[in-house]
Amino acid sequence: MAKFDWIIRRGRVLDPARRLDQALDIGLQNGRIAAIEKDMPAASADHVYDACGKIVTPGLIDLHIHGYHRVSPLSIPVDHYCLGRGVTTAVDAGSAGSGTFDGFRAFAIDRVQTRLLAFLNISCSGLAFGGLGGDSSAVGELELLKLANVRSCVACIEANRDVAVGVKIRLSDSICDDGKNEAEAYRRALEASREVGLPLMVHHSFSTVPLDECPGRMRRGDLYTHAFHGFPSTIVTQSRQVLPAVRAAREQGVLFDIGHGQGSFNWTVAEICADEDFWPDTISTDLHSGSAEGPAYDLPTVMTRLLRTGMPLMDVIAASTVRAAQAIGWEDRLGTLAEGREADISVFSLEAVDMDLEDCQSQMRRVTQKLVPEAVWRAGVPGKITQPKQFPNAESIQSQRRWWEKLEIRDSPTRGSSSTTGTDKGSQ
Repeated sequence: MAKFDWIIRRGRVLDPARRLDQALDIGLQNGRIAAIEKDMPAASADHVYDACGKIVTPGLIDLHIHGYHRVSPLSIPVDHYCLGRGVTTAVDAGSAGSGTFDGFRAFAIDRVQTRLLAFLNISCSGLAFGGLGGDSSAVGELELLKLANVRSCVACIEANRDVAVGVKIRLSDSICDDGKNEAEAYRRALEASREVGLPLMVHHSFSTVPLDECPGRMRRGDLYTHAFHGFPSTIVTQSRQVLPAVRAAREQGVLFDIGHGQGSFNWTVAEICADEDFWPDTISTDLHSGSAEGPAYDLPTVMTRLLRTGMPLMDVIAASTVRAAQAIGWEDRLGTLAEGREADISVFSLEAVDMDLEDCQSQMRRVTQKLVPEAVWRAGVPGKITQPKQFPNAESIQSQRRWWEKLEIRDSPTRGSSSTTGTDKGSQ
């Protein structure tokens, strides 16, 4: 009888949690990592995957997706866009609230191969009818303040501690009765997260709540997502500097998350932050029905963008594995490769390319390398790798240009699409 179910051989194992960057083999048995060694004999496994020339990492963790597929209009099929791209753990960011969470658990969490966790929306409706923040034509989940119910939020989390990892609120005037409900709903979300002792994740764009309040009033361990957007409520000034209130929030322990989405990654803002050494703590996609086929595509593509801005490869992987696990308090079981841990493992190639890659408003940058998913195991079971329908997606690029005029921070209109400023400084 073979000693291992699988051996992943000859890969470059990158595990930031262990400061590991070494050519090693990994043996999997009964859904767990059984051994990490050099030169394991192929005959000792039922199946062998040759990872020579590839990068082997802990299974990626995406802290911000929308996965209540066919119920919430923004949600996506999780296994196709997450596990199929190397993400073994995904965290839904508020698609369900206390009034809809039982269904979310039964028809999303319990039915996907990807490990699916959740930030519970402070609105009891979740995103059952919620549209994009900043879209005045969309009905929002906080148009009525009574939807933000602290007691029902807390009770729901207490009943689902095994999968609920925090509270979520979206602060945009267009989904909060023209901003009238934002401040009070924010106060209630802070109260709920404090009561359950879990982080609050805040979406903050086109908001009437000033940055002195958000992220200013957020607490250590809370997550400020969509950190690199360029719309009103952006974290950078017109003079191209990170705001003092934002730096103060980081100093008090607030975490800054990418939350790329359809509108929340801006090359200009990312480069300003890179120049000021203000890197994200965590990297997430905000994958939803408007971003999964562009402009976000998937977590490896968002990671590629951070490499392009100059974030070192090991830090990019850390922000998508161990730091993400730490952010939700799951570092005791996720985010690293260690004997005895559940076998959540991803394999990537770092491909040489020469292409323009868009941000959310179709500002373009030249990239020369791209992380591409090659293989994935979730609890020792291999998953099927999937591909975008079209990459880059010309239709999405054209459509997203309509948002450029709404940006407060953006490229000069004369900037060329193939600028090489800062090209792929994060490669290693």
